Amino acid sequence: MAKVLFRAGVVIVVGRRDDGRILAFERRDNPGQWQLPQGGIEDDETPTQAAFRELAEETGLRASQVVIVGEHPEWTAYEWPEDIKALKQRSGRGRTNGGRIIGQVHRWFFVELLDPATEPRPDDDEFADWRWVEPVWLVEQVAPMRRAAYEQVLEHYRRADD
Repeated sequence: MAKVLFRAGVVIVVGRRDDGRILAFERRDNPGQWQLPQGGIEDDETPTQAAFRELAEETGLRASQVVIVGEHPEWTAYEWPEDIKALKQRSGRGRTNGGRIIGQVHRWFFVELLDPATEPRPDDDEFADWRWVEPVWLVEQVAPMRRAAYEQVLEHYRRADD
């Protein structure tokens, strides 16, 4: 029997302390669907290194332009819907080390821009647009499979600012 696995990744919350808004990005493949920068952790990376790499790749924001102000104390997990599992299996991206990947687990990082005037440059591959939003708005705009994790972590983020 094949092992069932979750792919390890990171999610980066770029926030502003002055108004509690966070930076959200609109998905190119699903207009109207917004999310945070995220991606997998490579074999030779720590979660922190992966967070800085993903942030730069997807938003153009470099490690020198942000400061980590926190990290969610727990990993979050979600299973992919059946259609995504099937698509990933067919493409070969859903298999690894004799196992079958069925979802993702994430380590979440909270960062702030060192210069509030800095603007991201979406990669134009995964993301098409960006805006500063209220966390509760983003929870409603994210893909349903991610919603519970976003709600849990962004509530933690909101309480940390109180």
